[in-house]
Parts: sequence; C-alpha cells; structure tokens
Amino acid sequence: MGPKRIVCLTEEPTETLYLLGEQQRIVGISGFTVRPPAARKEKPKVSAFTSAKIEKILALKPDLAIGFSDMQADIAAELVRAGVEVWISNHRSVDGILEYIRRLGALVGVADRAEALAADLQRELDRVVEQTAGYQRRPKVYFEEWDDPLITGIQWVAELVRIAGGDDVFPERAERALAMGRILGDPTEVIRAAPDIIIGSWCGKKFRPEHVKARAGWGSIPAVAQGELHEIKSPIILQPGPAALTDGLEALQAIVKRWVEKHGAA
Repeated sequence: MGPKRIVCLTEEPTETLYLLGEQQRIVGISGFTVRPPAARKEKPKVSAFTSAKIEKILALKPDLAIGFSDMQADIAAELVRAGVEVWISNHRSVDGILEYIRRLGALVGVADRAEALAADLQRELDRVVEQTAGYQRRPKVYFEEWDDPLITGIQWVAELVRIAGGDDVFPERAERALAMGRILGDPTEVIRAAPDIIIGSWCGKKFRPEHVKARAGWGSIPAVAQGELHEIKSPIILQPGPAALTDGLEALQAIVKRWVEKHGAA
C-alpha cells in the first residue's frame, strides 16, 4: 500500500520512515543524512540540499520523492518534469513536525503507527514543559543558525527553546518562514537583546565561540561575559523531523537547566 520506492531528499523523511519500520521503501537518501546511522550504510546517496543527481535518482525508478521547503523547488520541478511524483513539505513549527509524521505515516499506509509515534513525542514535550514550568527565572536565548550573515533560529527552534525553559530573544523573526526574513542586518541588535545564553548551530560547519566573542561590542552581552556560548549540532536541531523533538530538545534543556541551576532559579 502506498509508494514502494521513495527517494528522501532530506533527512527527516528517512528518519521518520525508519522509526515507523518502513525503511524498506527507501531507495535513495540525502548525502547529509546522519540519522539513523544505518541509513548511510544501507541507502545510496543521491542529493545534497539544493542539488541532486537527477539521473541517479531516475535510475532508481522512484514512485515518490520527498523533500522540504522552497529551497528544493528546482530539484522538485526537474523530477516532476521527468515524471516522478514529488511531495515537498514546508512545515516550520513543532506542531507541523508532529503533523508531518502523521501525514507521512498515512501516505505509506501505517497511519496508526505514525499516530502512536506522534503521541509519544507529544507526551515527551508535555513532560518537559511540566519540568520547566517552575523555573523562577527563564534565561533569554539567542540561537544563531548562521554567522555570515547572522541568521536567527527558525520557528520550531524558538518553540523548543520555550519548551526547554528559555525565551528566544527574536520570537518575531522566528515566525518568518524564509531564512532571509531572519537575517540580522545589524549585529548590535543582539547586544541590545542581552541574551543570557548564545547557542550556535551553523549548518555544515563547526560553531566557533571565539569568533562570537571577538565581534565588536559583544563582550558586554551577558552570555559572552559569563561564558554561556554553546553548540548544538545542526542535524539534531535544524532538521524538521523527530530528531529536533528528541535529541535537539534534550540538548536545549540541558543547556538551559545548567544555567537555571547556576543562577538559583530552579
């Protein structure tokens, strides 16, 4: 039932299908896939994020390709013109991730399993909310997706920061779907926001806290002055799939919890 030969152009459909026990349907994956580790060993890599090996994908004879966001529009168009059915999701929130899991499960005929997975993830989110509800003081958090130009965190990241017990310092930007809407043209905005914690997740490269400290005027930011500069690897927080709601949230919660305990705000 449903598509039997799926090409996953990003990591989240791969991870979700493995969690649903439907990995046998996957015939190709993104080269950026790291979750689950087995996928990198078992499945051929046929795409990056904004580019793909179209001929290699077509040779796999897929009956569905799954991607994410407007950034993959060109890949999708080329596959559609070649006769491949394509689903490009564009979810940007925690609720959107949960709904994505349900929709993907229904698409491959395992709606009950997908609903159970989404319910388990929701229960864990609710548990964390209960744990952090008693914090007497919530740290202000600046989440940086990229350093040149400065790009702030996307919506699901800002929501996870709140669930973990902190408050994103640029919530209005988080609601902007496109990355260009989250660019900080003026780095002094971060200085004025005075975050207690800075978290870097520079997609595809290592976060360099020494570079953050060296930015003009940033030494006065509480997070910089107090050494609260942290990295969360992008595969567990910037992929709009299960990883963000599990390992990503766990990493956020650990950072916030340490800050709360350090400042006697638990």
